[in-house]
Amino acid sequence: MFKKLALIGIGLIGSSIARAVRTHDLAATIAISTRRPETLAEAEALGLGDCYTLSAAEAVRDADLVILCTPVGAYGAVMAEIAGALAPGAILSDVGSVKGYVQKVLGPLVPAGVHLIPAHPIAGTEHSGPSAGFVELFIGRWCVLTPLPSVDAVAVDRLTSFWGVLGSNVEVMDAEHHDRVLAITSHVPHLIAYNIVGTVADLEAATKSEVIKFSASGFRDFTRIAASDPVMWRDVFLTNRDAVLDMLGRFLEDLSQLQRHVRNGDGPAMEALFTRTRAIRRSIITAGQETAAPDFGRPHAAEPMVEVNVEPSVPVREHGGGDDA
Repeated sequence: MFKKLALIGIGLIGSSIARAVRTHDLAATIAISTRRPETLAEAEALGLGDCYTLSAAEAVRDADLVILCTPVGAYGAVMAEIAGALAPGAILSDVGSVKGYVQKVLGPLVPAGVHLIPAHPIAGTEHSGPSAGFVELFIGRWCVLTPLPSVDAVAVDRLTSFWGVLGSNVEVMDAEHHDRVLAITSHVPHLIAYNIVGTVADLEAATKSEVIKFSASGFRDFTRIAASDPVMWRDVFLTNRDAVLDMLGRFLEDLSQLQRHVRNGDGPAMEALFTRTRAIRRSIITAGQETAAPDFGRPHAAEPMVEVNVEPSVPVREHGGGDDA
C-alpha cells in the first residue's frame, strides 16, 4: 500500500502500527525514529522496522506515509525538523488524542503537495514503550480522521484503507467536534481517574494501605486508567483545554446534584440515575466497543487467593453489581 512508512516515536501505538503493518505487508520499508537512543535500540531489538535513526528528518525522507506517534506537545518541534525533508505527495498523519491543536500547529508548516490528515486511533492500554505494542490493538476499534475539506480525497481514501486493513472502523469528522466528543468519553474520565487515585496517594499511610489491600473493581479500574502515560496525558489536557473545561463543568454540575440526592436521602432519584447509566453501559457493549469480559478480555495470570481475617461479629458482604471491564 505504501513504499515507505516513517514512524516518528515508537511507544504503544507506534509499535502496534509497525507490527500490524508488517503482518499485513502494507509498506515495503518501515523507518523508525525516536529521540532516545535506548528506545530506538529496544525497537531494533524487537525487529519493528527496517531502518532506525535518531534523526526524524532522515526517517521521513522519501516516505509516502509519515505518522507522528510522539506526545502532541512535541509536534511543533518535530514538524520544524521534518518539514524540509517531506516528499511531495506524502501523507502526514498522527495518532494524537487531540485534533484541533494538530491542525493549528502542523497546518502552517506543511509544505505544498503534502497531505495533512490528522488521525486518532481510539485504542490503547495503560502500558507504554516499544514492547507494549501488539498486532491486534486496533481490531474493532474506531479510528477518527479529521482532514480539512481542502485535503485531497484520494489521500484520505488511502489512509482510510490503511486503518481499515489494521482492523479499525474509520470515521471522518471535524476536528473541533472530535475534541468535544473525546473530552467527555476519554479526557475527563482520565482526569477523574488521576484525581481519585491521587486522593488515595495523599491519604495517611495506614488508610492508604487498607485501600490498596481491599481494592475492588471500581477503584482498581481507576488505577488502570491513572497508570497511563503521564507525558501524553499532560499534553492532552494542555492542548484540549477549552473542551475539557467545558465538559468538566457539566460533570461537576451533575456531581453536585448527585451530592444533594445523597445528602437528602433521595433514593428514587439515585435509582433513576443509576438505571439510566446502566443502560449506557449495555449500549456500549451492544455497539461492540466493549465486551462483558473483564478488562476487555485481556488474559490474566491466576492470582493467588489472599485470606483476610475478619472478626466474627462483623458482617461480611461480597462485592457485587459492578463490572470488571
